[in-house]
Amino acid sequence: MNQQNRAVKSSRGTHEPVTQAMLLRCYAALDAIRRGYGSRELVATLGRYLLIAGELCHLGHQSDAIGRIAAARAAVVRMDATEQQDRVWRIDDADYSRLCVAFAILDDQLSVASLDDIAKAETSIAEGLLGAEREPVVVEPI
Repeated sequence: MNQQNRAVKSSRGTHEPVTQAMLLRCYAALDAIRRGYGSRELVATLGRYLLIAGELCHLGHQSDAIGRIAAARAAVVRMDATEQQDRVWRIDDADYSRLCVAFAILDDQLSVASLDDIAKAETSIAEGLLGAEREPVVVEPI
């Protein structure tokens, strides 16, 4: 096996466990919330990975899916608002479906994005959260 093939195989060997762990966190958090075991930490996990999906769209990985990612982010905001009002973590079927679609998109993105692009997306989010003034999120009825 030549050095280039070995490097590709090694890269894929590193890539898959990282991306599968990311997806496992997404689906575990979503499942827990769906079953009534939500928490602020789990909702933050959903939001974090939706932000990563959005950044990957901006980096050219399924850029046409940005609207579906935004719809899923709005679902997370609604879920948070419901919890603040009712003190119960709840997600309706339509929002659950939006999140499933968004995480399927993230799965596709992660399967083709390089670890470098994934790191760029995460860095961009961290810099945005640390340095930028946050704009209020406006949630409109669907």
